[in-house]
Parts: sequence; structure tokens; C-alpha cells
Amino acid sequence: MDLELKNSKMEKKIVLITGASSGIGEGCARKFAMNGYRLILNGRNVEKLVAVKQELEEKYHADVFLLPFDVRDRQAARMALDSLPAGWKEIDILINNAGLVIGVDKEHEGNLDEWDVVIDTDVKALLAMTRFVVPGMVERGRGHVINMGSIAGDYAYPGGSVYCACKAAVKALSDGLRIDLVDTPVRVTNIKPGLVETNFSVVRFRGDKEAADNVYKGIRPLDGDDIAEVVYFAAAVPGHIQIAEVLVMPTNQATGTITYKQK
Repeated sequence: MDLELKNSKMEKKIVLITGASSGIGEGCARKFAMNGYRLILNGRNVEKLVAVKQELEEKYHADVFLLPFDVRDRQAARMALDSLPAGWKEIDILINNAGLVIGVDKEHEGNLDEWDVVIDTDVKALLAMTRFVVPGMVERGRGHVINMGSIAGDYAYPGGSVYCACKAAVKALSDGLRIDLVDTPVRVTNIKPGLVETNFSVVRFRGDKEAADNVYKGIRPLDGDDIAEVVYFAAAVPGHIQIAEVLVMPTNQATGTITYKQK
């Protein structure tokens, strides 16, 4: 029996989720945990990561490994991945979820240092994590990269040009990676959420929670668990099926700028 349990554990897929301490990342961690996956959770806030780990262990008896580092720090990311114990190195699913936006400034009036943070997190870190993890997937002949894009990547909207450009880049990087991997079993998915209520908006408004809350007044937005349902669906379909891209919005949202809100 002990041998059977050991073999069963070894066969469970390993999922690495960046930005897993809150929001969509936390929702994904919860969804995959309840379905028996082994989890590597990344984030900057160690206290929050520990809390998520404890919840998943208590509720779902999940096997969770914490890998705290700032995804913008390429050297830290490389060292963290290299430090993974032997039983955790073969990552089956990479969920590039870490992302943010700061401010709603016009492009000619924004803060260049804030834009560096956004671009480094949303684009360069995603690219680095892909570069570090995908070669192992190709070598093993199995794997799935799930990138968290956005409806914002479809076209620009007022006060969001840099963020929109970043998410357009995520689409291009996802499409390009899918082309590069077409002769392998490795799948690539771009998930594009619309209105999702998480701490994301609080960061966008530089900590002004009232302004962030106003974005969702009069409409039922999605939450991190809703997006996790879509992410898990894309990951769980049979291996010969590739969900290339999913645009997911609340029922009362039609485009990035058109919504119906009750007064």
C-alpha cells in the first residue's frame, strides 16, 4: 500500500503558479489543489503565501511547495527554480499569472518608473519564466504554459495604454510560443479576463480602495475563482486538445469599455 501511495503521488502533475498569494493566482491554486495537483506557489508576500499553503493543506490535503521571489528579478527566479528539490523539478503546467498595472495616467503624462515595474512584471518576467521552464517540458515531452492575458490586450482604452500594450505583448508571446512548439506535445493557452474584482484594481489606483470599488459598482464582476475555473478547464482537457485562447467576461460586459451597470 505504501508503494502504491508513493507511485500515486509521483504521478500527480506539478503546477507552478506565479503571483499565487492573492486574486486569480490564489483562485488557481485552490482549484488545482482540490483536484489533486501538486503546487509550487510563487509570490513576493511570504506571509500571504504561507496562509494560502496552510489553507490548501488543511482543506484539500494538498502537496504545496513555496517558492517566494520577485518575478522581476531574473537571477532570483533562476536560483529559485534551480533550488527546487528533485521531486519538484519536473513542472507540468506553468501558469504565468503575476501581473499588475499602476495608475490611469495618459501616455504622455505617466510615471516612467511605474511603467518599468509594469513592463518588467507583465512582459519581461513572463518571458523569463517561460524561458526557464519550457525547455524541461520539451525535453520530457509534456507540458502546458498558461499565460494570463487580458481583454485589455485586444485594443487600447483611456488611461491604460501601457497596460494594454503589455497584454497585447502577452498575446503575441503566447501565439509565438505556440508556433515555436507546434512540433512538440507542449500546449500554450492565453486566458483573457474582463472585469475581475481583486486587489489588482487597488494597486492600479495606488491604494485608493474607494476608487477601485467604483469600477465594479452596478455590475457583478468575476473573481479569482471564476477565472480559475477557465484555467483549470484549459489544463484538464485531453492532451490532443489545445485551448489556444479564451476571452471571459461578466455577463453584463460586452467589450473592454462597454458594460451595463445598474444604477
